Amino acid sequence: MSKPLLQIIVASTRPGRVGAAVADWIRDRAGAHGGFAVEVVDLAEVDLPFLDEPHHPRLGRYVHQHTKDWSATVSRADAFVFVTPEYNHGYPAALKNAIDFLHAEWQHKPVGFVSYGGVAGGTRAVQALKPVLASLKMVPAVAAVPIPFVATHLDDGRFQPTEALEAGADAMLDELAEWTAALAPLRRQRSAAA
Repeated sequence: MSKPLLQIIVASTRPGRVGAAVADWIRDRAGAHGGFAVEVVDLAEVDLPFLDEPHHPRLGRYVHQHTKDWSATVSRADAFVFVTPEYNHGYPAALKNAIDFLHAEWQHKPVGFVSYGGVAGGTRAVQALKPVLASLKMVPAVAAVPIPFVATHLDDGRFQPTEALEAGADAMLDELAEWTAALAPLRRQRSAAA
């Protein structure tokens, strides 16, 4: 039996961002966890334009190839980890845009958070995300990995976690594995109805 697919979504598209380094760490941690097949999806590489579909996403009537490609990417995932910075007490516009392009593709999938920033460690960005994701029938994990003062964890461009961050990541991955299994019947039911 194949492992469920965990997509790690790098939310920041800003030049000079640290999100890719943080995503590399959580990718390796998730691989060591063993509960998932792991894929990194970088929104800078996905490069979606500002929402340009003429129809509401709940209809699934996509006219642009970039949307069809994004739909296929998100559809194949069973769970997500959003690696997000905090910008002005919120999350990046690129992440909101990527979320808003789709609808059913997100449903009944759990999502974990690795957030980063200054003293708050990106926690306000996560709190702003949760009601958006709940409206899409996603299940946010309670266990999360906030990284305060993220720059102090970088060594020559590589993220250096503490033991506490590693333990937090393991707890989040354990919870995501539980939710992924629990929500699988709903995802199968939705796929059968599509």
